[in-house]
Amino acid sequence: MIHLPLVRQGPLRALAIRVGLAVALVLFTVAVIYADRTGYRDVNGDGLTLLDCFYYAVVSLSTTGYGDITPVTPEARLVNVLVITPARVLFLIILVGTTLEVLTDQYRNSLRVGRWRRKLKDHVIVCGYGTKGRAAVAALMENGYEKSRIVVVENREAGIRQATANGLTAIEGNATRSSVLNEADVKNCKAVIIATDSDEASVLITLTVRQLTAGQVRIIAAVREQENAALLKQSGAHHVIVSSATAGRLLGLTTTAPPLIDVVEDLLTPGQGMALAMRSAERSEVGQNPRELSTLVVALIRRGKVLPLGGEQAMTIETGDMLVYIRAEDSAVGVSV
Repeated sequence: MIHLPLVRQGPLRALAIRVGLAVALVLFTVAVIYADRTGYRDVNGDGLTLLDCFYYAVVSLSTTGYGDITPVTPEARLVNVLVITPARVLFLIILVGTTLEVLTDQYRNSLRVGRWRRKLKDHVIVCGYGTKGRAAVAALMENGYEKSRIVVVENREAGIRQATANGLTAIEGNATRSSVLNEADVKNCKAVIIATDSDEASVLITLTVRQLTAGQVRIIAAVREQENAALLKQSGAHHVIVSSATAGRLLGLTTTAPPLIDVVEDLLTPGQGMALAMRSAERSEVGQNPRELSTLVVALIRRGKVLPLGGEQAMTIETGDMLVYIRAEDSAVGVSV
Protein backbone atom coordinates (compact mmCIF):
# COMPACT_ATOMS: atom_id res chain seq x y z
CA MET A 1 0.00 0.00 0.00
CA ILE A 2 1.32 3.43 -0.97
CA HIS A 3 1.09 6.19 1.65
CA LEU A 4 1.56 9.67 0.20
CA PRO A 5 2.56 12.61 2.41
CA LEU A 6 -0.18 13.85 4.72
CA VAL A 7 -2.02 16.90 3.39
CA ARG A 8 -5.06 17.15 5.62
CA GLN A 9 -6.61 15.99 8.90
CA GLY A 10 -6.82 12.29 9.62
CA PRO A 11 -9.91 10.24 8.72
CA LEU A 12 -10.66 9.36 12.35
CA ARG A 13 -10.93 13.02 13.26
CA ALA A 14 -13.19 13.73 10.30
CA LEU A 15 -15.40 10.75 11.20
CA ALA A 16 -15.53 11.82 14.85
CA ILE A 17 -16.70 15.29 13.81
CA ARG A 18 -19.52 13.82 11.70
CA VAL A 19 -20.60 11.43 14.45
CA GLY A 20 -20.62 14.34 16.89
CA LEU A 21 -22.84 16.37 14.57
CA ALA A 22 -25.23 13.44 14.16
CA VAL A 23 -25.48 12.91 17.94
CA ALA A 24 -26.00 16.63 18.52
CA LEU A 25 -28.80 16.64 15.95
CA VAL A 26 -30.50 13.68 17.65
CA LEU A 27 -30.28 15.39 21.06
CA PHE A 28 -31.70 18.60 19.62
CA THR A 29 -34.61 16.70 18.11
CA VAL A 30 -35.27 14.90 21.39
CA ALA A 31 -35.36 18.23 23.21
CA VAL A 32 -37.88 19.64 20.73
CA ILE A 33 -40.13 16.58 20.96
CA TYR A 34 -39.92 16.37 24.75
CA ALA A 35 -40.86 20.04 25.09
CA ASP A 36 -44.00 19.37 23.05
CA ARG A 37 -44.64 15.78 24.22
CA THR A 38 -48.30 16.52 25.02
CA GLY A 39 -48.95 16.96 21.31
CA TYR A 40 -47.97 13.36 20.51
CA ARG A 41 -49.86 10.13 21.00
CA ASP A 42 -48.51 6.59 21.14
CA VAL A 43 -50.39 3.33 20.64
CA ASN A 44 -50.80 2.88 24.40
CA GLY A 45 -52.29 6.34 24.88
CA ASP A 46 -50.28 6.97 28.07
CA GLY A 47 -48.18 9.88 26.82
CA LEU A 48 -44.47 10.13 25.92
CA THR A 49 -41.61 9.53 28.32
CA LEU A 50 -38.06 10.74 27.72
CA LEU A 51 -37.20 7.30 26.35
CA ASP A 52 -40.18 7.51 23.98
CA CYS A 53 -38.87 10.88 22.75
CA PHE A 54 -35.45 9.34 22.02
CA TYR A 55 -37.15 6.46 20.24
CA TYR A 56 -39.32 8.74 18.09
CA ALA A 57 -36.36 11.02 17.25
CA VAL A 58 -34.18 8.12 16.11
CA VAL A 59 -36.84 6.38 13.98
CA SER A 60 -37.90 9.71 12.46
CA LEU A 61 -34.41 10.95 11.59
CA SER A 62 -33.46 7.56 10.14
CA THR A 63 -36.69 7.65 8.03
CA THR A 64 -37.81 4.31 9.52
CA GLY A 65 -41.15 5.68 10.76
CA TYR A 66 -43.01 2.81 12.43
CA GLY A 67 -46.07 4.99 13.06
CA ASP A 68 -46.58 3.91 16.68
CA ILE A 69 -46.00 7.51 17.83
CA THR A 70 -47.70 10.31 15.90
CA PRO A 71 -48.21 14.06 16.30
CA VAL A 72 -51.88 14.80 16.86
CA THR A 73 -52.11 18.50 17.70
CA PRO A 74 -51.66 21.22 15.05
CA GLU A 75 -48.69 22.62 16.98
CA ALA A 76 -46.90 19.25 17.04
CA ARG A 77 -47.53 18.72 13.33
CA LEU A 78 -46.21 22.21 12.57
CA VAL A 79 -43.05 21.45 14.55
CA ASN A 80 -42.68 18.25 12.50
CA VAL A 81 -42.94 20.23 9.28
CA LEU A 82 -40.61 23.07 10.29
CA VAL A 83 -38.10 21.27 12.54
CA ILE A 84 -38.22 17.47 12.40
CA THR A 85 -38.33 17.16 8.60
CA PRO A 86 -35.35 19.53 7.98
CA ALA A 87 -33.48 17.73 10.76
CA ARG A 88 -34.22 14.42 9.01
CA VAL A 89 -32.79 15.77 5.75
CA LEU A 90 -29.71 17.14 7.56
CA PHE A 91 -29.19 13.80 9.31
CA LEU A 92 -29.23 11.98 5.97
CA ILE A 93 -26.80 14.51 4.52
CA ILE A 94 -24.36 13.79 7.37
CA LEU A 95 -24.62 10.03 6.84
CA VAL A 96 -24.47 10.12 3.04
CA GLY A 97 -21.77 12.81 3.16
CA THR A 98 -19.54 10.54 5.21
CA THR A 99 -19.89 7.77 2.63
CA LEU A 100 -19.28 10.17 -0.24
CA GLU A 101 -16.20 11.59 1.49
CA VAL A 102 -14.72 8.11 1.88
CA LEU A 103 -15.32 7.36 -1.80
CA THR A 104 -14.00 10.77 -2.80
CA ASP A 105 -10.86 10.28 -0.69
CA GLN A 106 -10.23 6.92 -2.36
CA TYR A 107 -10.64 8.45 -5.82
CA ARG A 108 -8.49 11.46 -4.91
CA ASN A 109 -5.80 9.18 -3.49
CA SER A 110 -5.77 7.06 -6.66
CA LEU A 111 -5.32 10.25 -8.71
CA ARG A 112 -2.45 11.37 -6.46
CA VAL A 113 -0.77 7.97 -6.75
CA GLY A 114 -1.08 8.05 -10.54
CA ARG A 115 0.34 11.58 -10.70
CA TRP A 116 3.15 10.57 -8.33
CA ARG A 117 4.07 7.58 -10.52
CA ARG A 118 4.21 9.73 -13.66
CA LYS A 119 6.56 12.22 -12.02
CA LEU A 120 8.76 9.60 -10.34
CA LYS A 121 12.22 9.58 -11.93
CA ASP A 122 15.78 9.00 -10.72
CA HIS A 123 14.47 8.40 -7.21
CA VAL A 124 16.14 6.72 -4.26
CA ILE A 125 14.45 3.91 -2.35
CA VAL A 126 15.21 3.72 1.37
CA CYS A 127 14.36 0.33 2.89
CA GLY A 128 13.75 0.90 6.59
CA TYR A 129 12.92 4.16 8.34
CA GLY A 130 14.60 3.64 11.68
CA THR A 131 17.57 5.62 12.98
CA LYS A 132 19.79 4.70 10.00
CA GLY A 133 17.04 5.26 7.46
CA ARG A 134 16.13 8.70 8.82
CA ALA A 135 19.80 9.72 8.83
CA ALA A 136 20.17 8.54 5.22
CA VAL A 137 17.13 10.55 4.16
CA ALA A 138 18.48 13.63 5.94
CA ALA A 139 21.80 13.26 4.10
CA LEU A 140 20.01 12.93 0.76
CA MET A 141 18.04 16.10 1.39
CA GLU A 142 21.19 17.96 2.43
CA ASN A 143 22.68 17.03 -0.95
CA GLY A 144 19.78 18.57 -2.84
CA TYR A 145 17.42 15.60 -3.19
CA GLU A 146 13.78 16.62 -3.14
CA LYS A 147 11.37 14.73 -0.92
CA SER A 148 9.38 13.72 -3.98
CA ARG A 149 12.41 11.72 -5.20
CA ILE A 150 12.74 9.69 -2.00
CA VAL A 151 10.58 6.62 -1.43
CA VAL A 152 10.54 4.85 1.92
CA VAL A 153 9.71 1.14 2.17
CA GLU A 154 8.73 0.19 5.71
CA ASN A 155 6.66 -2.56 7.32
CA ARG A 156 6.23 -0.86 10.70
CA GLU A 157 3.15 1.28 11.11
CA ALA A 158 5.02 3.75 13.31
CA GLY A 159 7.70 4.18 10.63
CA ILE A 160 5.05 4.73 7.95
CA ARG A 161 3.36 7.42 10.02
CA GLN A 162 6.65 9.17 10.72
CA ALA A 163 7.74 9.09 7.07
CA THR A 164 4.46 10.52 5.76
CA ALA A 165 4.43 13.12 8.55
CA ASN A 166 7.89 14.19 7.34
CA GLY A 167 6.54 14.72 3.83
CA LEU A 168 7.85 11.49 2.28
CA THR A 169 6.09 8.89 0.20
CA ALA A 170 6.04 5.57 2.04
CA ILE A 171 5.14 2.09 0.83
CA GLU A 172 3.92 -0.28 3.50
CA GLY A 173 5.27 -3.79 3.15
CA ASN A 174 8.27 -6.06 3.47
CA ALA A 175 11.14 -4.93 1.24
CA THR A 176 12.23 -8.54 0.73
CA ARG A 177 9.16 -9.09 -1.46
CA SER A 178 9.49 -8.24 -5.14
CA SER A 179 5.89 -6.98 -5.34
CA VAL A 180 6.62 -4.31 -2.72
CA LEU A 181 9.81 -3.18 -4.48
CA ASN A 182 7.94 -3.05 -7.80
CA GLU A 183 5.42 -0.72 -6.14
CA ALA A 184 8.38 1.59 -5.50
CA ASP A 185 9.41 1.27 -9.18
CA VAL A 186 12.76 -0.25 -8.27
CA LYS A 187 13.66 -0.95 -11.91
CA ASN A 188 13.78 2.77 -12.72
CA CYS A 189 15.28 4.11 -9.50
CA LYS A 190 18.76 5.57 -9.13
CA ALA A 191 19.80 3.72 -5.98
CA VAL A 192 18.51 1.54 -3.17
CA ILE A 193 19.59 2.23 0.41
CA ILE A 194 19.11 -0.74 2.74
CA ALA A 195 18.90 0.45 6.34
CA THR A 196 17.12 -2.38 8.11
CA ASP A 197 17.80 -3.60 11.65
CA SER A 198 18.53 -7.18 10.53
CA ASP A 199 21.54 -8.39 8.55
CA GLU A 200 19.50 -11.32 7.26
CA ALA A 201 16.85 -8.96 5.90
CA SER A 202 19.55 -6.82 4.28
CA VAL A 203 20.91 -9.84 2.44
CA LEU A 204 17.46 -10.89 1.19
CA ILE A 205 16.63 -7.34 0.05
CA THR A 206 19.94 -7.09 -1.79
CA LEU A 207 19.33 -10.37 -3.61
CA THR A 208 15.78 -9.31 -4.52
CA VAL A 209 16.88 -5.91 -5.84
CA ARG A 210 19.68 -7.45 -7.89
CA GLN A 211 17.27 -9.99 -9.37
CA LEU A 212 14.68 -7.35 -10.28
CA THR A 213 17.15 -4.85 -11.73
CA ALA A 214 19.75 -7.21 -13.25
CA GLY A 215 22.41 -5.39 -11.25
CA GLN A 216 21.77 -2.05 -13.00
CA VAL A 217 20.75 -0.17 -9.84
CA ARG A 218 23.29 0.87 -7.22
CA ILE A 219 22.75 -0.84 -3.87
CA ILE A 220 24.06 0.63 -0.61
CA ALA A 221 23.56 -1.55 2.46
CA ALA A 222 24.29 -1.26 6.16
CA VAL A 223 25.06 -4.30 8.31
CA ARG A 224 25.70 -4.74 11.99
CA GLU A 225 28.46 -7.35 11.87
CA GLN A 226 31.72 -7.26 9.91
CA GLU A 227 31.44 -10.95 8.97
CA ASN A 228 28.28 -10.25 6.99
CA ALA A 229 29.85 -7.52 4.84
CA ALA A 230 31.41 -10.02 2.42
CA LEU A 231 28.05 -11.79 2.09
CA LEU A 232 26.39 -8.48 1.18
CA LYS A 233 29.06 -7.85 -1.45
CA GLN A 234 28.55 -11.30 -2.94
CA SER A 235 24.78 -10.72 -2.93
CA GLY A 236 25.19 -7.66 -5.14
CA ALA A 237 25.66 -4.66 -2.85
CA HIS A 238 27.97 -2.04 -4.36
CA HIS A 239 28.79 -0.43 -1.01
CA VAL A 240 28.53 -1.97 2.46
CA ILE A 241 28.77 0.02 5.66
CA VAL A 242 29.44 -1.93 8.86
CA SER A 243 27.75 0.02 11.61
CA SER A 244 29.21 -1.92 14.57
CA ALA A 245 32.78 -1.80 13.24
CA THR A 246 32.50 1.90 12.42
CA ALA A 247 31.16 2.65 15.90
CA GLY A 248 33.98 0.58 17.43
CA ARG A 249 36.66 2.45 15.50
CA LEU A 250 35.18 5.77 16.60
CA LEU A 251 35.19 4.58 20.21
CA GLY A 252 38.82 3.58 19.94
CA LEU A 253 39.70 6.86 18.25
CA THR A 254 38.00 8.76 21.04
CA THR A 255 40.13 6.93 23.61
CA THR A 256 43.53 7.30 21.92
CA ALA A 257 43.11 10.68 20.20
CA PRO A 258 40.11 12.60 21.62
CA PRO A 259 40.52 15.73 19.46
CA LEU A 260 40.27 13.65 16.27
CA ILE A 261 36.76 12.48 17.12
CA ASP A 262 35.66 16.12 17.27
CA VAL A 263 36.89 16.56 13.71
CA VAL A 264 35.05 13.42 12.57
CA GLU A 265 31.83 14.53 14.27
CA ASP A 266 32.20 17.96 12.66
CA LEU A 267 32.51 16.36 9.23
CA LEU A 268 29.49 14.11 9.79
CA THR A 269 27.22 16.60 11.55
CA PRO A 270 25.08 18.57 9.07
CA GLY A 271 24.62 22.29 9.26
CA GLN A 272 27.79 23.28 11.09
CA GLY A 273 31.57 23.43 10.73
CA MET A 274 33.18 21.42 7.92
CA ALA A 275 31.76 18.90 5.47
CA LEU A 276 33.12 16.49 2.88
CA ALA A 277 32.13 17.40 -0.65
CA MET A 278 32.81 16.20 -4.18
CA ARG A 279 32.97 17.96 -7.53
CA SER A 280 34.28 17.42 -11.04
CA ALA A 281 37.75 18.67 -11.86
CA GLU A 282 37.72 21.92 -13.83
CA ARG A 283 39.51 22.20 -17.13
CA SER A 284 42.00 24.70 -15.70
CA GLU A 285 42.93 22.22 -12.94
CA VAL A 286 43.91 19.35 -15.26
CA GLY A 287 47.63 18.63 -14.98
CA GLN A 288 48.02 20.32 -11.59
CA ASN A 289 48.94 18.72 -8.31
CA PRO A 290 45.74 18.60 -6.19
CA ARG A 291 47.74 19.70 -3.13
CA GLU A 292 48.50 23.00 -4.85
CA LEU A 293 44.85 23.96 -5.29
CA SER A 294 43.20 26.51 -3.05
CA THR A 295 40.61 23.85 -2.25
CA LEU A 296 41.66 21.34 0.44
CA VAL A 297 41.51 18.15 -1.64
CA VAL A 298 41.83 14.89 0.32
CA ALA A 299 41.32 12.32 -2.46
CA LEU A 300 40.72 11.82 -6.18
CA ILE A 301 38.14 9.52 -7.71
CA ARG A 302 39.38 8.23 -11.07
CA ARG A 303 37.34 5.74 -13.10
CA GLY A 304 35.45 4.68 -10.01
CA LYS A 305 38.54 4.14 -7.83
CA VAL A 306 39.54 6.27 -4.84
CA LEU A 307 43.11 7.59 -5.02
CA PRO A 308 44.29 8.96 -1.64
CA LEU A 309 46.80 11.79 -1.70
CA GLY A 310 49.01 10.46 1.09
CA GLY A 311 52.61 9.38 0.51
CA GLU A 312 55.50 10.87 -1.43
CA GLN A 313 54.19 9.97 -4.88
CA ALA A 314 53.30 13.06 -6.91
CA MET A 315 49.87 12.98 -8.48
CA THR A 316 48.29 15.19 -11.11
CA ILE A 317 44.66 15.78 -11.95
CA GLU A 318 43.37 14.17 -15.14
CA THR A 319 40.31 14.91 -17.24
CA GLY A 320 37.24 13.25 -15.74
CA ASP A 321 38.59 13.10 -12.19
CA MET A 322 36.32 13.84 -9.24
CA LEU A 323 37.80 15.85 -6.37
CA VAL A 324 36.90 14.97 -2.79
CA TYR A 325 37.55 18.02 -0.63
CA ILE A 326 36.65 19.66 2.65
CA ARG A 327 34.48 22.74 2.50
CA ALA A 328 32.74 25.01 4.94
CA GLU A 329 29.23 23.79 5.70
CA ASP A 330 27.67 27.13 4.72
CA SER A 331 29.23 26.92 1.23
CA ALA A 332 26.92 26.01 -1.62
CA VAL A 333 29.66 24.76 -3.94
CA GLY A 334 30.05 21.04 -4.58
CA VAL A 335 28.05 18.04 -3.51
CA SER A 336 28.32 16.79 0.08
CA VAL A 337 29.28 13.15 0.49
